[in-house]
Amino acid sequence: MYDSSSARTPARARAATAVLLGAALLAAGCSSGDGDGDQDPAARITQQPKSADPFWVNPDGSAARQVAAYVKDGRKNEAEQIRKIAEQPTGEWIGPENPEQEARGFTEAAEKSDRTALLVLYNIPHRDCGQYSQGGAADGNAYRSWIDGVARGIGDRPATVVLEPDAVLHLVDGCTPDEFHEERYDLLKNAIAKLKSLKNTKVYLDAGNAGWGHPDQIFEPLKWAGVAQADGFSVNVSNFYSTKDSIAYGRRLSAKVGGKHFVLDTSRNGNGPYAQGDPAERWCNPPSRALGETPTTKTADPLVDAYLWVKRPGESDGTCKGGPKAGQWWPAYALKLAKASDS
Repeated sequence: MYDSSSARTPARARAATAVLLGAALLAAGCSSGDGDGDQDPAARITQQPKSADPFWVNPDGSAARQVAAYVKDGRKNEAEQIRKIAEQPTGEWIGPENPEQEARGFTEAAEKSDRTALLVLYNIPHRDCGQYSQGGAADGNAYRSWIDGVARGIGDRPATVVLEPDAVLHLVDGCTPDEFHEERYDLLKNAIAKLKSLKNTKVYLDAGNAGWGHPDQIFEPLKWAGVAQADGFSVNVSNFYSTKDSIAYGRRLSAKVGGKHFVLDTSRNGNGPYAQGDPAERWCNPPSRALGETPTTKTADPLVDAYLWVKRPGESDGTCKGGPKAGQWWPAYALKLAKASDS
């Protein structure tokens, strides 16, 4: 897994970025997708039709800025390829330093566009077991305070939250040491309760992917982590398993957790999982992958509430296969994902 947010901007700049987000979007003429502003019309980013895709498109995300840069340089073909990413709603990964300001900035901007913000919370203590995205909150109290900040930032505005990718999975696969298990279950339960106390927030607790193991191994841990109080669970976050296989995995798991619905990350699963190289790192910046189904609430199965782009296509998984630091925008990889989706 990777930290999509913390690598984007220096820590001291993040609060100002979030607080000023709404004003910046308005100044760019993009807050509702149809402002004029001074921006080249060829670079303008618009919202998707709300009837099929109610989630907010960030008109100032990394992909949107790349489109503008390519348009300015006269690279129209590349701009149109990256537009495939820029004009789809993707997850906003809340950073560790200023959760309230960031959550408020994203949800206010989404509300102004009459859309729902898609937020990803990835800050659990002992995160990622020392891999590319190791870190997280310093301890349980710091995490509780962080969740409280996120909740204050969201308020009554519409938000869909994907909660802690891999946090339950790593309790099951042996990655997270035993001494941290009890605390983690408690933190996840409390996070779900806090977020579900908000008026217009949906919460999906992450539940791994179709390739890691069997639902029998994780359904009880999901229950211990409070999935019954959540709206459901998420599958395939930042991974590449096909929509068909992911739905099959989700359906089997749903049957074991009270028929809970789920959401599915389709951001990069157009060509399915990578099957070559070191099995332990097939998930990390694999070549020859493609964008998957675009985000929508009109899915192929009634148990699937939405196809989402939780992982932002074009951001690195980590310093593997020539990639930059986890979470950093990688234009060359983004172009390959977009071009491969044509085939």
